[in-house]
Amino acid sequence: MRVFLGLDLPETVRSALAVQQFLLPLPRRVPPEAFHLTLVFLGDVPDPLLEAAHEAFAALRSPAFPLALRGLGLFGGARPRAAWAGVLPSDPLTRLQAAAEQAARIAGVEVAARRFVPHVTLGRFPVPDFAATARLERAIADGFAFAAGPWLVQDMVLWQSRSGHDGPVYTELSRYPFS
Repeated sequence: MRVFLGLDLPETVRSALAVQQFLLPLPRRVPPEAFHLTLVFLGDVPDPLLEAAHEAFAALRSPAFPLALRGLGLFGGARPRAAWAGVLPSDPLTRLQAAAEQAARIAGVEVAARRFVPHVTLGRFPVPDFAATARLERAIADGFAFAAGPWLVQDMVLWQSRSGHDGPVYTELSRYPFS
């Protein structure tokens, strides 16, 4: 099963993201119901490892903490492939992500070593032509002051990801409430 652990977003934040997304000339948008913040991408995991990861995530303890979104950006440099909303720096988020990644590794999941860049993906797309890239970069710069939240993060979610006709489809497998 292709799975990841992340944070769900409240409807008020989803709505704010959807409005911002509408203002961007994105070739392909992520549906608002699929907005999330990924903590750890586990990839294709066999059932025994998934069960071990589930148990490890269920054992994690974290207090609830506030989180807020701020700013927009593009992944891909001069050849953008994705647009995102950023997350204000948060020590509790950084600690939670490190603990979740460590829990996955202890459970036996091979987690790719990459720097954690907390964000919510607004759109994924093939590299646009020069004119479309310029329009997209201008719109992202215009949305520099975008902000949503804060909201209280009270749990994390294990999702399955399946390929769908219009992009990935996410199914909640388990929710882990914080103390």
